[in-house]
Amino acid sequence: MSFCRFSGGEVYKDHFRPGVYVCAQCNHPLFSSQSKFAHSSPWPAFTDTIREDSVTRMMETLTAFKVLCGRCGNGLGHEFVNDGPQDGASRF
Repeated sequence: MSFCRFSGGEVYKDHFRPGVYVCAQCNHPLFSSQSKFAHSSPWPAFTDTIREDSVTRMMETLTAFKVLCGRCGNGLGHEFVNDGPQDGASRF
């Protein structure tokens, strides 16, 4: 399966089969289906990345980071602090 950035392609919001979500440009592993959760956002939501180096974060506000592929720099969306399914958890 492929994890697509905001600006194009199919997005797997309601897709919950086991697997790994990868960068649409370079196939770098980003998120595991085990960290995916249902959210009101129109985009897939994850609590964590597969590895620390899966993504690069760039601070935009005190509660949001721009998220890029850790390998190729493809724009993946945002990480929202304290917006995950548990208190204090992030949402990618």
